[in-house]
Amino acid sequence: MPATLSRAARTRIKICGLTREADVDAAVEAGADAVGFVLWSGSARHVTLARAAELARRLPPFVMPVGLFVNATPPEIDAACTAMPNLLLQFHGDETPAQCDAASTGRRPYMRAARMKPGFDLLDFAQSYPNAQAILLDAHVEGYGGGGKVFDWSLVPSGVLRPVVLSGGLSPANVIDGVLRVRPWAVDVSSGVEVGKGLKDAELMRRFCEAVREADARRADADRGE
Repeated sequence: MPATLSRAARTRIKICGLTREADVDAAVEAGADAVGFVLWSGSARHVTLARAAELARRLPPFVMPVGLFVNATPPEIDAACTAMPNLLLQFHGDETPAQCDAASTGRRPYMRAARMKPGFDLLDFAQSYPNAQAILLDAHVEGYGGGGKVFDWSLVPSGVLRPVVLSGGLSPANVIDGVLRVRPWAVDVSSGVEVGKGLKDAELMRRFCEAVREADARRADADRGE
């Protein structure tokens, strides 16, 4: 399994697919480091760019907005970056390394999603995106996105060259196990803290963030040999 964190580091938390002001506020209150807005119209959690920018303006300093794109055009990405100047790009489609680099214009950080399944070479995939800030691991399902499904975490090899973001069917019930087994740089949750598509639950978000902190404490104890 990858060891992408130092012992002193903590697992970062991203809550994705937000559509409402109250959910943005609750995610921040729960302790999220980043919140994601789905800018792909094929998703049930899709928000328009204007709506995403409106929600992003609620974020305090040090909580990052993330824009999720699927095969978006360069003008669409440019418009999103203009509307949300501190936006982190997240590519979930068929974007090549050259397309990701061009979209980020060499200045905008981005994550690239990897669709995990048996036989998928994550080491080669990560190496082919050397300018990605991180590789987000999601389940391989029909279409785009992980469908709220957990993939086999044993598929994650050691030695991934980019920071790893664990996604795919995470919830307050399983995120401790995921953090302890995969040791990711960050975790990404969507459906696991929802009462409906795009409708987050404040209590579930709080429990998710608390579970991640508990996992970090257990990791620290394990690293000390306790």
